[in-house]
Amino acid sequence: MRASATARTTFELPDSLTAVEPPEARGVRRDQVRLLVADGHRLWHRRFADLPDQLAPGDLVVFNTSATLPAAVDGALPDGQKVVVHFSTHLDDGSWVVEIRPAVHAHGPVTSLVSGDRVWLPDDASANLVTAYSDASEPVTRLWRATISVPDVLRLLHRHGRAITYGYVPGQWPLESYQTIFATHPGSAEMPSAGRPFTAELVTSLITRGVRMAPLTLHAGVSSPEAGEAPAPERYQVPAGTAELVNLTRRTGGRVIATGTTVTRALETVADASGSVTAGHGWTHLVLGPDRPARVVDGLITGWHAPGASHLLLLEAVAGADLVSSTYEQAVLHGYLWHEFGDSALLLPSRS
Repeated sequence: MRASATARTTFELPDSLTAVEPPEARGVRRDQVRLLVADGHRLWHRRFADLPDQLAPGDLVVFNTSATLPAAVDGALPDGQKVVVHFSTHLDDGSWVVEIRPAVHAHGPVTSLVSGDRVWLPDDASANLVTAYSDASEPVTRLWRATISVPDVLRLLHRHGRAITYGYVPGQWPLESYQTIFATHPGSAEMPSAGRPFTAELVTSLITRGVRMAPLTLHAGVSSPEAGEAPAPERYQVPAGTAELVNLTRRTGGRVIATGTTVTRALETVADASGSVTAGHGWTHLVLGPDRPARVVDGLITGWHAPGASHLLLLEAVAGADLVSSTYEQAVLHGYLWHEFGDSALLLPSRS
């Protein structure tokens, strides 16, 4: 599936700005990664631990409680070719959305697969490819709907799986490196990484300052590796208490700050045209962009996304293309680190 628009934010990402290991492995605490604060047209270079100083009493930070699954499992095709199966999304009928990649790091999926193919997994299990899960216009099928031959797939993942990694992270890190402190509901194929720099001490500092905190859950699927590829449907739940806090914050003049694109997508899914939200759960197909700007999210805590990623369109829908473009330009210029183990940004567009 393709996004209906492309982001205006464009940039070249030097290889030297890729975070290849967790900050802790570099001797940096989670909350000591760099934070680029963009407040209107002003930019500040801070540390993530300085986040409470950038927010105000009465603001609300909404975070994602989804926990990362050990969603990468080694497998083999019938001809013996070794592959890695990425378990992306558990569907309502019990099947899974999966991505099949070569066993060595690759820039794309295995391209020779067709409906009916079987991928062998540990414990004599198998993934049976049923239909393509992506748009029929795609030249290559990246995502498949597959039935898994064992009833307890989560047990299979926890016995034989590991965190999904890509070629820019050469080493293997324990699953704990891919969890946020908010992770309580397993279901994400990849870490909701905007929440990774939070620590218990930082949350305490936010609350002490008078900043409210509220949870929701959105289970993130595998990343979109191709420019212009729209996000797939994702399962979400916005509790009634969170909806009430969001509406209270808006009524009393506070700002609703989303922790990442996952939180933004979930909140905007349950927002009406006026920005009022209601509790909800199910599947979100929402794609934010020029035709559907943000209605309820006033600011965004985010990591740094790759050139051409659909996430950039969502950032622009919240903060505006000019602010996002200038922020990314400064991040490259000042050597911020990219991807899930990298640095962070706080986007606070001027209120109209």
